[in-house]
Amino acid sequence: MPFVAATRAIGRAGLFTLSVLRASKPTADFFHELIREIYKIGARTLPIVTVGGAFVGLSVTLLGYRALDTYGAANQVSAMLGLGMYRELGPVLTALLFIGRAGSSIAAELGLMRATDQITALGLMAIDPIGKAVAPRFWAAVISMPLLTAFFCSLAITAGYFEAVHVIGIDQGFFWQVLKDSVDFNDDFTMAFVKSGVFGATAALVAAHVGFHAEPTIEGTSVATTQAVVNASLLVLMFNFVMSALLFR
Repeated sequence: MPFVAATRAIGRAGLFTLSVLRASKPTADFFHELIREIYKIGARTLPIVTVGGAFVGLSVTLLGYRALDTYGAANQVSAMLGLGMYRELGPVLTALLFIGRAGSSIAAELGLMRATDQITALGLMAIDPIGKAVAPRFWAAVISMPLLTAFFCSLAITAGYFEAVHVIGIDQGFFWQVLKDSVDFNDDFTMAFVKSGVFGATAALVAAHVGFHAEPTIEGTSVATTQAVVNASLLVLMFNFVMSALLFR
């Protein structure tokens, strides 16, 4: 039955999450792997986040100006830009870009390790494969996602500023004053980082779970990579709605 299969899948995912947390031990080897993974899945995601953030900021500013100008409130475009970035678009779009770039990489790497029996070899050498291959990737995603989100939002607002002030003609001081008055540190800025941390953990766990349990074939690795991107993206969108409904009132 579909309900029973879904319940079993959720249970396996929960047990996998507990095993990842239990295997996260602060050793020298763990921190070495953590730094390496932060560079691989965090720093290497910066180019796509940079381009994405800039163009999203330009698009939201143009859309906001056209919508607000109809009601004579074009000067409030920075409020729409700031709230939209920190509350919704920044964490969500950064997570989706992260899933496409880094989540697929995590699933593919672990799936390839399964296909080439590297995970089995780690177990035979009395090395916990989850602690060695999964835990560093999980914590690297949790650490990297808030930083990438901050970079995404800053690029989007900077691009929106240049379009609003230097192209549309909105007063520079008014732009920053409205943005300052609209964005609250606790309600908006902090919650953006809370969301991004949750999304990073979700993306890493889904990608690692699917890749770690992939069929030990090249085709299995390909299927696992596709499943990781689709499932993680849908979960991020679902969690975003739930968190927005609960946190923003």
